[in-house]
Formats: sequence, C-alpha cells, structure tokens
Amino acid sequence: MITGAIFDLDGTILDSMSIWDKAGEMYLNSLGITAEPNLSKVMYSMSMKEGSEYLKNRYKLDLTYDAILDGINRTIEHFYYFQVLLKDGVTQFLDVLKKTGIKITLATSSDRKIIEKALIRLEVIYYFDRIFTCTEVGVSKEKPDIYLKAAEYMKTDIKSTWVFEDALYAIKTAKNAGFKTAGVFDDSSIADQNEIKSLSDIYLENLDNIALFLERADKTV
Repeated sequence: MITGAIFDLDGTILDSMSIWDKAGEMYLNSLGITAEPNLSKVMYSMSMKEGSEYLKNRYKLDLTYDAILDGINRTIEHFYYFQVLLKDGVTQFLDVLKKTGIKITLATSSDRKIIEKALIRLEVIYYFDRIFTCTEVGVSKEKPDIYLKAAEYMKTDIKSTWVFEDALYAIKTAKNAGFKTAGVFDDSSIADQNEIKSLSDIYLENLDNIALFLERADKTV
C-alpha cells in the first residue's frame, strides 16, 4: 500500500550524479587547488552546507562557508539550469501517482535555488506538494529528519509512505526509520546494487513501469 511518496532528486529522478562527482574538484580547481583523489566519495553523503564546511577546513580556505557554498553552486548551476535531464519514465511515474491521489514530496541534498529552476524547466515541479532540502532541515540523510518532516507534512503513515532513493546510505536511513523503500538504479551506485536490492522493499531498474510498481506496492506488508 502507498499513501505518500518521498522522492530523492539526484540519481533518482534527475540524471545528474555525474556533476556531483566533479563539483567539489571543479570548484577547488577554479581556486588553483588540486583536490584529493577521493574527494567525491568523501563528500558523497554530505549536504551542501556540510560540503562547504569540509572544503574550508580540509583545504584551509580563507573564505566564509557561505562564499564556498556560493562558489560550488555557481560551478553546478549552469548544468541544472540548462542541461540536466529527467531519467527515463519519471514524468509518467509522477503523473500516475498524482492522479491516483498519492501525496508526493521531494527530499534532496541539493540547493533549493538550483533544483527549482531545473524542475520548472523540465515541467515536473507541480507534481510535488513540497520540496524539502537537507540544508534547510539542518542535517544530511545520514539521519531521517528530512523524511520524517516530509511525511509529517503529507500527514501520511510512515508505514505506507515510500521513499525512492538511489543511494545505499539514504535507503538504510529511511528503512531504519520505518519507511517503505524503493531502490532506484543509478550508475553512480552500481557498486552497492546488490545490497540496495536486498535492502529495498522494491527495487526498480528505472521508473518506466508505474503499473507494476503500484501492483507490487499494494502487496507489500
């Protein structure tokens, strides 16, 4: 059964993870600094605020956290404003959920300013009753706060509220908080696919078969 849906953004409905793998490195390069080889992995689960704090402290940047955050945003905003695309099947998936009367929210680690423009350009923003960001909530998805706030806003039971995520750590967080989880395939998480499949209540290679998902969700206890 499903009464509410909470969607992650990057890697789940947007084909955008490639830019996040390089955003920190590209920003440091613009300052003439060479990034550590595994920077993308280090920053993977961080919110934008946490990422700016990490860069300032790790690289001893003589800039405010806000200035660093603005710099990272400028590095990636052009991609979101003009280039990023929806993953296959997303529009139809959201459309059917909306018409079925299921409440839909968005829970993202990305900055609101960037994502809203992308969602408007891609003509899907109106599907979401509200957008929640980790920066505004105050913690990353290592903790369940963003999902709990989304469910509270939708006034849906956690046990019948589904969280759609592509990242293992986020799926673990949602699962441990009592949500139903739909793991969504993305190339960026390919190393974790076996664990994601075993942990998710439903695993989706893509979002192009909403009828099958609803059928399986109704049978999930």
